[in-house]
Amino acid sequence: MPKKSRPTARFKARYGMKARKAIDKIESQMRLRHSCPKCESPSVKRVSVGIWRCGKCGYTFAGGAYTPITRLGNVA
Repeated sequence: MPKKSRPTARFKARYGMKARKAIDKIESQMRLRHSCPKCESPSVKRVSVGIWRCGKCGYTFAGGAYTPITRLGNVA
């Protein structure tokens, strides 16, 4: 049987399909490389909850918990 490579594979058959799909969507988006607001390079990674750092220019900034730029942040 092939191994699952999705972020929610660690939950196996627990917690229900709806919750696992939601977590899969959030964590897949979180682990992508995002573009830096300063140098526009696609090298921003999450350091910890709400803290993001660009790998190219070293710019560290606060953002959302799972994405560096949130919908509410765009409105403000």
